[in-house]
Amino acid sequence: MHKENKKKKIIITGVAGFVGFHLAELLLGKGYAVYGIDNLSDYYDPKIKRKRLAILRQSEHFTFKKLDLGKYKELFRTLSSVQADELIHLAAQAGVRYSLTNPWAYADANYLGTLNVFEAAKELQLPRVIYASSSSVYGDHDPTPFREEDRTDTPLSIYAASKKANEVLAHSYAHLYDMEMIGLRFFTVYGRWGRPDMALFKFARAALVGEPIDLYNEGKMKRSFTHVSDTVGAIEKMTRKKVCPRHSLYNIGGAEAVPLLDFVAHIEHALGVKVEKYLLPLQPGDVPETVADCSKVTADYGYKSKVTIEKGIADFATWFQENKKFLLSLEIGKQ
Repeated sequence: MHKENKKKKIIITGVAGFVGFHLAELLLGKGYAVYGIDNLSDYYDPKIKRKRLAILRQSEHFTFKKLDLGKYKELFRTLSSVQADELIHLAAQAGVRYSLTNPWAYADANYLGTLNVFEAAKELQLPRVIYASSSSVYGDHDPTPFREEDRTDTPLSIYAASKKANEVLAHSYAHLYDMEMIGLRFFTVYGRWGRPDMALFKFARAALVGEPIDLYNEGKMKRSFTHVSDTVGAIEKMTRKKVCPRHSLYNIGGAEAVPLLDFVAHIEHALGVKVEKYLLPLQPGDVPETVADCSKVTADYGYKSKVTIEKGIADFATWFQENKKFLLSLEIGKQ
C-alpha cells in the first residue's frame, strides 16, 4: 500500500490551515504526494501558517502554491497542471463571530471559492471532491446528538449559512455531473498547531499569562471536541475507498460530549494553573450544544474517535509550553 501511494497525488486547499496542515502531514507520512494551496489570509496571525508550511516543506513530496480560490482562471490553470488523483477542499473563512461583522469574506471564500473548486474539479473530470462543512449547519437543533438526516435549514450565523450553501451546491454537482461529493461536518477540532482564535488556544494563553477567560452562556455549553488526529484519520480513510458517485454528508466528532466547564478544568489541570472565569450571556450566532452522532461514518469508513479529551488537552499543553514564546507572540485574530 505504501509503495502504491507514492504514485497518488492529492491536492489540499487550505493546506496552511489547522486541519489542512495535519492532513498533509499524515498523507506525506504515508507516502502520498501533496500539492497544497492556500491564500495565507490574515484572519488570524499568518506566522503560525508559515510555521506549519515550513514543517511540510521538509518533505520532498510536498509542493505549495499561494492562491486565492476566488480567481477561477488561475485556480483552473493550477489544478490542470497538477494532474491530481484526489481533491480535498478545506480552505474556508472560519469563525462564527467574525461572520457577523464581515459577511462578505464568507461569500468570497466559502461560497465563491467553493463554487470555483467544484467547477474546476468537474471540468478536469475528477471523480470525487471531499470538502469541509461544519457542525454549525445544525443550528440550535434539539434534541442532540445531531444526525446527518436532521434538518439544517435554520443556521444561526452567516458562517453556518455559508457552509450549508456549500452542501447544497455539492448536491447539485453530484446530481448533474455524476461526481462523488463528500461533505464533512467537523465538530470543534482541537490539537497541536491549532488556531489562535479558538477556545483551547485562547484559554491556554490566558492561563499562562494570568488573564481571565470569558465563558459565554455562563459556561453552560457542550461540545463534541474532536482531536485533529481523529479528524484527519477519517479523511485519509476516505481517500482509500472506491469512488461512488453521490453526495454524502458525515459528522466527524469526538466520542464524548464535554461540558465547557469540564474542558476548562482539563486545561487548568494540564497547565497546573487556575484561571479566573467571567460568566457572560450567550453570544449571537453561538449554539449552546453541538453533539455528534458519528454512527454513519463509523458504518461506512470504520471511523472511531481514539483520543480522549484528557489525553488531547495534555498533549496540547505540552506543545504549548514547548513553544510558549512563539505562541504568545501570535495575534489571536479578528473576532
